[in-house]
Amino acid sequence: MTILTPLFAVFGIMLLGTLVQKLKLLPVDTDQVLNQYVYYIAFPAIMLIALAQQPIGEILQWGFIAGYSTAMVITYLVCLGLSLLANPKQHAVAAIRALNATFGNTAFIGIPLLIILFPQQQSALVAAAIASLLSVLMFAVALVSMELATNTQRQHHALVIMMMAVGKNPIVIGSLIGVGISALEIKLPSGLALMIQQIGNTSSPCALFAIGMVLAKAMRYQKDSSVFSPKNFIELSLINLFKLVVQPALVYFMLSRFGVSGDYLIMGVILSALPTAASVYLLAQRYNTQASTSAQGILFGTLVTFFSLPILESLVRTHA
Repeated sequence: MTILTPLFAVFGIMLLGTLVQKLKLLPVDTDQVLNQYVYYIAFPAIMLIALAQQPIGEILQWGFIAGYSTAMVITYLVCLGLSLLANPKQHAVAAIRALNATFGNTAFIGIPLLIILFPQQQSALVAAAIASLLSVLMFAVALVSMELATNTQRQHHALVIMMMAVGKNPIVIGSLIGVGISALEIKLPSGLALMIQQIGNTSSPCALFAIGMVLAKAMRYQKDSSVFSPKNFIELSLINLFKLVVQPALVYFMLSRFGVSGDYLIMGVILSALPTAASVYLLAQRYNTQASTSAQGILFGTLVTFFSLPILESLVRTHA
């Protein structure tokens, strides 16, 4: 199946969410309710059941883990360094820029995209789960950086902040439970497994619909902003260049170096080429750092992805 088919499906559901938000057919905070449902219930469910039903050897894709994480770390550090060169001593700004260039929407967009593109392949969910967990770790690193840069009276050590950020993440919890079930070779009762599967199946359409609603809000809030100023446009372009081109290229190179090939190589590149997740905007908003730029970058990157992803997917299939 060509990636254009699932892309149309994915962006079609997002567009529907945008239209519903624009026409005010649902309560204004519907996107928040959907996001909370997906984040706390549906995604942990799909992660749990997908990993629980896989042999532990299939989950522990060490080459994929090593290659993907190495590419993410390199991208993060390069962007962090470039930002500090441009704006010395602005560590919080550098951390948000680096996270924007690294933290892709591997859960809300990646999971439904891979499910459609690789039907009946549990490896698609395994790849998305690994990428999402690694992204959570990068998010925790950025969170610690923000705390160190902005909060001089923090109550916890940096390592404790990182552990709390990872340990409280519902997707991490669901994934770890699934890995534990797989490792212990526990067979879930068929009724329970079906219930968890059905809940998990609701994650994709709800997540995409919610993203569309969030983007509609972002477009309204950014209508009068300075997105088209030369300085801001250059910053957004550079961030998305790293996110949508440089990081996928690094992922392809690193996965190949670690012996990953075939579908896992293709999945890794696709997951790394997704636009920045909305979680980055929420973090920027929480610390009042680059919030407007983050929102604009996510909107810009999501639109560009519709054109950049088919090209990257075609290239990686040719050379995989």
